[in-house]
Amino acid sequence: MNYELLLREHSLKVTPQRIAILSLMQEIGHVDVEELYSSIKKEFLSISLATMYKNINSMIKTKLIEEIKIPGQKPKYEITKAPHVHLLCTECKEFVDLELNVEGLLSAASDKSSYKLYESNIILSGVCEKCQKIK
Repeated sequence: MNYELLLREHSLKVTPQRIAILSLMQEIGHVDVEELYSSIKKEFLSISLATMYKNINSMIKTKLIEEIKIPGQKPKYEITKAPHVHLLCTECKEFVDLELNVEGLLSAASDKSSYKLYESNIILSGVCEKCQKIK
């Protein structure tokens, strides 16, 4: 993935820190600020937590990344992609994407509610296959 191009497409200044943030998000997937900060701090010793939040908030504003609010957990962040569903295992806390067309759901919800819906953050909770085998 070309992070420089991605930042430019979202009218953001290209900095080594932002490239590192995006690279980690791509590598790890769903990541919270503390995970990002502890990894980035190894490469950029002088970066502050405030700078991390500033970069993340800038990327959220331009919709380059998305914040995912998980019940009972710290928010996680991911690079914006096509609308999809998240699956959360209530046992091991695994959190994964499920590529599922949510356009029909948004359309039906819009029709039923008269809201003009433009985004979703769907989290389905359950027990993953690995944890089902343990029980």
